Amino acid sequence: MRALLVDRSVPAGLRLATAPDPEPAPHQALVRVQATSLNYGEVRFALQEAPEGAVLGWDAAGVVVRAAADGSGPAVGTPVVTLGTDGAWAELRAVDTDRMGVAPAGADPGALSTIPVAGATALRALHRLGPILGRRVLVTGATGGTGRYVVQLARRGGAHVVASTGSPARHGDSLRGSGAHEVVAGPLEVQGPVDGVVDLVGGQQLVDAYGMLREGGTLVAVGHSAHEAEVFPYGALFGDQGRHDRSIAAFFLLACTELAPDLSWLAGQVASGALDPQISWRGGWEKAADAVDALLNRRLHGKAVLDIP
Repeated sequence: MRALLVDRSVPAGLRLATAPDPEPAPHQALVRVQATSLNYGEVRFALQEAPEGAVLGWDAAGVVVRAAADGSGPAVGTPVVTLGTDGAWAELRAVDTDRMGVAPAGADPGALSTIPVAGATALRALHRLGPILGRRVLVTGATGGTGRYVVQLARRGGAHVVASTGSPARHGDSLRGSGAHEVVAGPLEVQGPVDGVVDLVGGQQLVDAYGMLREGGTLVAVGHSAHEAEVFPYGALFGDQGRHDRSIAAFFLLACTELAPDLSWLAGQVASGALDPQISWRGGWEKAADAVDALLNRRLHGKAVLDIP
């Protein structure tokens, strides 16, 4: 099969070449990949740490060409959206069936490929907040692929959505179009307390956002794009003065179980147009270096999709 292989001697560290076909385990299906979406974390960290010749990639959409030997998962010919720790940047991918969602026939594979990390993370992070109907939810780093899914899903869940972005003037209209009621330049600009926070930035923004929580509120720490420590001032974790029972929850998508139903539901929402995948860059996988460069240099606000012919 063809695949994007790690090769640090070429631009972006990726080379389109041939690799052995994957051999699925009994609980895995073999999928013919049609599109993959890139995530900042995999091009910023996974790509730098992977051995030469490795096939990386977390998100992919395609069609099952060999069903799982143990009888789990969808049948041959089923369009699917898939999540894994590697293998998405290739023509064929072996995928655990509990990390594979069924997609509607005829759905755009590129749009579906944005779902696994960004969409499933957004959905599960909001589940961690608990009921959000009628509550104020702050989303930091709202312009990224995951952030835009969080904004849309929180609005659909009945929350009053406050979106935080480094440039409200540039991104305010698009975030409001996605469902944000308010757009601010940072947590300290939020007027009044919030009931929940989905933090995609970390560092000082996480500390500031935690300070905006009302009593009983929860912050879900999802992203760490600031690459800086979280240092809380003395007294921030005291339980008096309305700060009782506030909590911080760490989050890791691959620690979540039974992701297949979530991926299937999200695929239906994207295919129907109820959720916008917010694709901001799309091209063939021979242009992977361009997409990686745009991601690393923060020129993309949304998702980057590679089509695999």
